[in-house]
Amino acid sequence: MNDTVRYEREGAVAVITVANPPVNALGHPVRQGLWQAIERLEEDDAQIALIVGEGRLFIGGADISEFGKPPAEPLLPDVCTHIENSAKPVIAAVHGPALGGGCEVALGAHYRLAVEGARFGFPEVKLGLIPGAGGTQRMPRLTGIGPALDMIPAGGSVSAEEALEIGLIDRLSEGDPRAAGLAYAQELLDQGAGPRAVGALPRPEPDAEAVDAARALWQKKSRGEVAPLQAIEALEAATRMDFDEGLREERRIFMGLMETPQRAGLIHAFFNDRRVSKLPEIEGVPPRSLNNVGVIGGGTMGAGIATACLLSGLQVTLVERDEAAANKARDTITANLDAAVKRGKLDAPKRDATLENLAAVTDYAGLADCDLAIEAVFEDMAVKHDVFSKLDKVMKPGAILATNTSYLDVNEIAAATSRPQDVIGLHFFSPAHVMKLLEVVVADATAPDVTATAFALAKRLGKIAVRAGVCDGFIGNRVLATYRGAADRMILQGASPWEIDEAIKAFGLPMGPFEMSDLAGLDIGYMTRQRKAATRDHRDVVPVWADEMYHKGWLGQKTGQGYYVYEGRKGTPNQAVAPLIEHARAGHTQRSFTQHEIQRVYMAAMVNEAAKVVGEGIARRPLDVDVTLLYGYGFPRWRGGPMHWADTVGLPGILEDIRAWAKTDPYFWQPAPLLEKLVAEGRHFNDLNKETAQ
Repeated sequence: MNDTVRYEREGAVAVITVANPPVNALGHPVRQGLWQAIERLEEDDAQIALIVGEGRLFIGGADISEFGKPPAEPLLPDVCTHIENSAKPVIAAVHGPALGGGCEVALGAHYRLAVEGARFGFPEVKLGLIPGAGGTQRMPRLTGIGPALDMIPAGGSVSAEEALEIGLIDRLSEGDPRAAGLAYAQELLDQGAGPRAVGALPRPEPDAEAVDAARALWQKKSRGEVAPLQAIEALEAATRMDFDEGLREERRIFMGLMETPQRAGLIHAFFNDRRVSKLPEIEGVPPRSLNNVGVIGGGTMGAGIATACLLSGLQVTLVERDEAAANKARDTITANLDAAVKRGKLDAPKRDATLENLAAVTDYAGLADCDLAIEAVFEDMAVKHDVFSKLDKVMKPGAILATNTSYLDVNEIAAATSRPQDVIGLHFFSPAHVMKLLEVVVADATAPDVTATAFALAKRLGKIAVRAGVCDGFIGNRVLATYRGAADRMILQGASPWEIDEAIKAFGLPMGPFEMSDLAGLDIGYMTRQRKAATRDHRDVVPVWADEMYHKGWLGQKTGQGYYVYEGRKGTPNQAVAPLIEHARAGHTQRSFTQHEIQRVYMAAMVNEAAKVVGEGIARRPLDVDVTLLYGYGFPRWRGGPMHWADTVGLPGILEDIRAWAKTDPYFWQPAPLLEKLVAEGRHFNDLNKETAQ
């Protein structure tokens, strides 16, 4: 035993307590302590053992501090088997989440008890892996193949009540898990119950139809991610292999996945989620108090922001131009909350109580007591100036004035106030109550505690915040404009919008750039081009066919016609666009593109612009770009983000492509100085992440 695992006696019961705060992670000391506790149980005169977790949960999953290091024995699969092979019965009493390895330890026990609020699950596929300590072989022996197919490929979890219903646990109790476990242990002793190894249970019945359905589902949903499909392979093996052979097959698949680039990408993304909010400028800086939030504008974005704030328990005052607009905004917010009730995220009484925290008003004076106001009005600098001058007059001293602008200069917006130190950009992504990304745009005069408050707000809203500097489009939309520009250039050279969309979806994004334009509305792109027209370089490419589509009223999904023709949400290629494109191609040399070539051009443009964004300090670190593209733009998580992807495929090859393309289009394909510097020094983007972490 060691400090992380205690062995105590309660009469005939040996109580094995895992005490490795904060989450009882299964690091080497815990694995070793559990192994030694089972050995002591065999030597002791105790008749039964109870495994419990100290603190807020049973046993967490893997210890992330061990990621990337050589594993130290005993390994978790051996620990679970060691528990299962005990000659004396072992109970796992679970409270809180028992996920991944914690769930596998529970399955290694002979009996499982859970108290209300416990949760069981296998999130391994979210790290590019499958359960590797018997989870794919033990769970289906308890529940049958169906529930395991529902949970494991999805990286999902079930409540204690659901776990009892499917047979994953034996008993549901209330109160203290140790007390409940001791009572259950005495009950089993009174019954004369002995060990009951899950691995000794019969193979689950084969269900070819369920397995085929799961494969079809995940081939469609995973968009190139391999772990969900490999999880299905391991589960299917449980129906045709004896337990020991099935364990070996699970381990073979697990170890194979450990070596994949996808696993490396998902681990990269996992750590970035934790590092992105660690900024020297706000370390130790206390955020300002935040209880009452004002939202100016009740359209789709404003209503979404208000919904997100309400769901986090904040008081919200929403300002609209008149009573009709205010009532419409309230209706939109109510509909958002109703949808949450329908999805099971909220119950009806909680929805009603949440709505009581909303005031929809028509006078800026209603914002006088707000700690923060978030402007979500039309994307026009004159309109923004008007709003901020009004906010400056009514907001109390120390209140934060935030803009949700997607592109505009936050410094210029702040200049409309007498308190630029209190102004910040909070760029939400639509729908704001669903999308997890929040770009925190720090202007020149923004006070550090305002930035700290923005990050604290993001955490309260359940969002991932990324710090961005001021430029047109900040991080995400600036990079988006460039790789969309690459797509337009390919159109002029002979690729069709539909070929490009298919290639980008094959890369792993949920939508191609032209599908995305249809979803956002082609009027958005048109207005952006109009805004930039006066300062546009004459060498830039303007998608004149898209301008024609705008003038024809083909605005995408909202009008039923854009690059696709829509029946509901489903679109088919709009061949009426082809003549517009052909006309625009006059004078351009034509060629055909393979999917791989489309992906190379698209990704090189993305990475090159992202390198400029980092080199200019708009993003402080490459990881900020990765997080932004993952959470705001649908970049496939298993690829880690564009900067990680670039490191993986090799920066020299990307730079070589850019230099080759620059011979015919030197304006667009200007190599980023940072990319050239890293290649010359033989370094990677991730080296910069490591430097900023020190």
